[in-house]
Amino acid sequence: MAAIRFVAIGDSFTEGVGDEQPDGSVRGWADLVAQGLADATGEPIEYANLAIRGRLLAPILAEQLEPAIALGPTLLSFNGGGNDMLRPGTDMAAIIAATEGALSRIQQAGIEPLLLAGANPTGGLPSGGSVSRKGSELTEAAGAVAARLGVRFSNNWGDTELAGSQYWSIDRLHLAPVGHHRVAANVLGALGYEAPADWVTTAPPKAAPTARDQLRYTREHVLPWIGRRLTGRSSGDGRTAKYPEFVTIAPRG
Repeated sequence: MAAIRFVAIGDSFTEGVGDEQPDGSVRGWADLVAQGLADATGEPIEYANLAIRGRLLAPILAEQLEPAIALGPTLLSFNGGGNDMLRPGTDMAAIIAATEGALSRIQQAGIEPLLLAGANPTGGLPSGGSVSRKGSELTEAAGAVAARLGVRFSNNWGDTELAGSQYWSIDRLHLAPVGHHRVAANVLGALGYEAPADWVTTAPPKAAPTARDQLRYTREHVLPWIGRRLTGRSSGDGRTAKYPEFVTIAPRG
């Protein structure tokens, strides 16, 4: 049995949306962390990823937490609440209480939890100011919970470099590949490991979008998102976890 057995739960951020591969699959920061852990330790690790895009916090906990614990990991990463924040009337107190309950449950199972705050996408989003305020409030409260419970916390919301548009995909809501690499490096740092030297974790600034860019963005991304909200649909409808069971990640080289 591998010394490190890493399981990730969450939504599109943890699934890896925005870091699309040539075969149509997504990679993302959690996959990269798995590889980084194998490289840093020089030993194979076991890795599973139960995250599914579009999930609110309550379904993440209801559908993913206990199956993740049942796998018997040594490390379980948790991020949730991002999709809740995009909706009006977010119950911030309930999100924090649920987060604390999930972390306590992981600890009670004898597993090390890792809490992540997602990166801040709001610079490129319509009405981003409201979401940014909620995100900052949630991150501060989550950090306090992590400190109280003695849980490692990767604060990507506080990484101001990640707020740059060059780290975000065309939909402005999901990280681009370089953004996922930067988050993975932050996570490895929180775990006490160096990121692989061949990773690219910084990118030059992008030019501001033109009026035509804004119109295309609204047509191709904002309006479909609104349509899903109005009809009660989710980008994750009908999807299943990409790695519901452990896969072995071998060190490179």
